[in-house]
Amino acid sequence: MLSVEEIVIERVPPQRKVWETTGSPKLLVIGQYRMGFEITSQGNGSLLRVDIDYALPEDAPARSLGSLFGRFYARWCTRQMLADAAKHFAVPFGR
Repeated sequence: MLSVEEIVIERVPPQRKVWETTGSPKLLVIGQYRMGFEITSQGNGSLLRVDIDYALPEDAPARSLGSLFGRFYARWCTRQMLADAAKHFAVPFGR
């Protein structure tokens, strides 16, 4: 069974938010992690930066999977957040 508990450790609306796992998460390819985003003004728009810092899982089978796929999973997570934000804030053509 997969499970994770998180807590927000920093929040500065609307510029920054950081959260991290508590306890021992039960995930397949990463263990404890800290993830966050920061939005800064840039010209006529904004720049969104998303980051994740993670440890490999503690148990042997998942640790092996993490060594192989952890980087790809972390990259996928951050790209999903960027893509979701872009969709949410997209300005319809012609406006």
